[in-house]
Amino acid sequence: MKSNDYPFIIRPLSKEEGSGILIEYPDLPGCMSDGETIDEAIKNGKDAVKCWLEAAKKSGRVIPKPSKELPSGKWVQRVPKSLHAKLIEQSKKEGVSLNTLVISLIAIALGLHGNNKKRRF
Repeated sequence: MKSNDYPFIIRPLSKEEGSGILIEYPDLPGCMSDGETIDEAIKNGKDAVKCWLEAAKKSGRVIPKPSKELPSGKWVQRVPKSLHAKLIEQSKKEGVSLNTLVISLIAIALGLHGNNKKRRF
């Protein structure tokens, strides 16, 4: 199995938890990582999965197959040109990609307007 095969849960960490972004892999008990940004958390998460799988092999543990119950996480969204321009401008100010900015804004909105449960990605 590869790290990309396993679905993950990602959520912002509160200030009390140290801030940043947490990533967890429900199929791999105890496998988690974090980062300052979503991109960094995902990158660190891939490394955590790799280490988890290697440790499981060395110790002879059964490696669970990735669950396939989650959506792909990809869709195409059309937005007004004016909104697109503002998002591009803001992403440049923040020094992040447009995708990272939009994902962060969605995650923030879900955390503020949802019931604060963990979100699966």
